[in-house]
Amino acid sequence: MTTLSADRNTPRRDGDVLTGLVAASTLVYAGSLVMRNAAGYLVKGQTATGLVGVGRAEERVDNASGSAGDLSASYRPGVYRFANSTSTDEITIAEIGDTCFAVDDQTVAKTDGTGTRSPAGIIEDVDTLGVWVRVDEAVTQARAVADAAFVLASA
Repeated sequence: MTTLSADRNTPRRDGDVLTGLVAASTLVYAGSLVMRNAAGYLVKGQTATGLVGVGRAEERVDNASGSAGDLSASYRPGVYRFANSTSTDEITIAEIGDTCFAVDDQTVAKTDGTGTRSPAGIIEDVDTLGVWVRVDEAVTQARAVADAAFVLASA
């Protein structure tokens, strides 16, 4: 590409509802935690590695009998309340600001389950009904890079 020599009408997206292609054999429920897999497809929140939280599903999409990319789903990044894990993985106010990890499409935990869970988002608050999580792919990815740099610097 060459540098501009005149004004340009650069396209933009309005609103904060995004869309993405859904992975094969996947059913996403409206209101659920949505994640992106390493291949770039959307999946429901689950205990698995190689995923990152992207937002809350805005609609139900049933690609259970489809191939990857056959259907697309709308999702919205933001702060949402999800169920809290239990026992030693229960999130408390001491974890506000930390990364939380997906257990399933409605539950988050404070640890990665000894390397079995992917980051869902950043903990914003905790109340008696659950955990308020900032689910935003860019924020979560940036946090992961910062955490990795901190670990390297501390070594």
